[in-house]
Amino acid sequence: MFLTGTDVVAFLVLIAGLLAGAQPSEHLVDIQIHGNVLSSDDDVIRIAGIENGIAIDAGTVEEVAARLRASKKFAHVEVLKRFASIADPSQISLVIVVDEGPVTLHNDGTVTEGADKPPAILGVRKRTGANLMLMPILKFEDGYGFSYGARAAIPDVAGKGSRVSFPATWGGDKHAAVEFDRPMNLGLSRVQAGSGIGRRENPFFHENDDRAGMWLRADRDIRRRLRLGAGGEWQHVSFGGTSDRFLQTGGDVTLDTRVDPLLARNAVYARLGLNHLTFTNAHGANRTDVDLRGYFGLIGQSVLVIRGQRQDSNHPLPPYLRPLLGGTDNLRGFRAGSFVGDTLVGASADLRVPITSPLSFGKMGFSAFLDTATVYDKGQLVRDQKFQRGVGGGLWLSAAILRLDFYVAHGLGRSTRAQFAASALF
Repeated sequence: MFLTGTDVVAFLVLIAGLLAGAQPSEHLVDIQIHGNVLSSDDDVIRIAGIENGIAIDAGTVEEVAARLRASKKFAHVEVLKRFASIADPSQISLVIVVDEGPVTLHNDGTVTEGADKPPAILGVRKRTGANLMLMPILKFEDGYGFSYGARAAIPDVAGKGSRVSFPATWGGDKHAAVEFDRPMNLGLSRVQAGSGIGRRENPFFHENDDRAGMWLRADRDIRRRLRLGAGGEWQHVSFGGTSDRFLQTGGDVTLDTRVDPLLARNAVYARLGLNHLTFTNAHGANRTDVDLRGYFGLIGQSVLVIRGQRQDSNHPLPPYLRPLLGGTDNLRGFRAGSFVGDTLVGASADLRVPITSPLSFGKMGFSAFLDTATVYDKGQLVRDQKFQRGVGGGLWLSAAILRLDFYVAHGLGRSTRAQFAASALF
């Protein structure tokens, strides 16, 4: 029996409702305030409009942050949701971090708003020249191996929060680029642009994929947790002894109610992307990318993650753009890039069980999973395909800048594989 996309969405909504009904409602038991100088803790809590005992839902964090920003008392606001108890995940702690901007400390010990010739004891000095930041890059991708390098960045080049950066990596992903990123206030939420060159080896064809191009993207937050994005990208590709150029234009819509993407609970992530591809050496194609994930809280801290995905095109794609099946991204237990085609369809069930405290800095746990997926060429039907399956378990570790995943998975009808994924974000 094969399920349509509508069947899958209805199934996820049904299970979400059943599980949500079985879970105790989350409520606030602790409030922590950090960074305030002029405003007292009581003032911040009053502006935030919260108190211990209130119910916490998916929109509470954004609502609290919006109230604080609307007060115009703070230059920056961040609201974090944390579990206050290991035994009772319904007990929630909110951590509010505020920045009141420049302040002046007077000789009599009083503090006033604004930086009027800050005294030497504050250690404030005027910056001269470019404020260059340097950050290392380290990641491991199944099928491509380790990549390492650095990102140089110059912040606030076109307003507060903007950045020009120069990432460069070597290893499995050889890449160099210049990127511009700027948050916006009117109409758009963020604008990004860049240009770069890169090389990586396609794990199915074992051919170097060399690319050079430029891109532009804009995002807008429509409502809480809902974002629209649109952009364009031009690339020159050398692959398998041939060269090609293509232009990609399109957009996407994303609904994301997760607070913590790794340990989301009773949350939904849904993304739909639509793109049109125009080629120099072939006819154009319309490509779709659908990714649906549901996070259902079970006993204690355990979470069941259900995922469905589909990548498709209305015309056959050139080899360098065809979806790859296998590896930690979509079919564990199989080598990355074991299969290739124009259309990829897959689903997975992943049970995640943390073994550390929700309040700990680093989080660790184990998981058990079942993956099933297939990939096929244009003109074939999904009902005629053989779905490959992989089962297994693993350990994961997540800290502020580090994410590690180690799996032992068996591909049914194939061998058992140990697979590893890692990334460090500085």
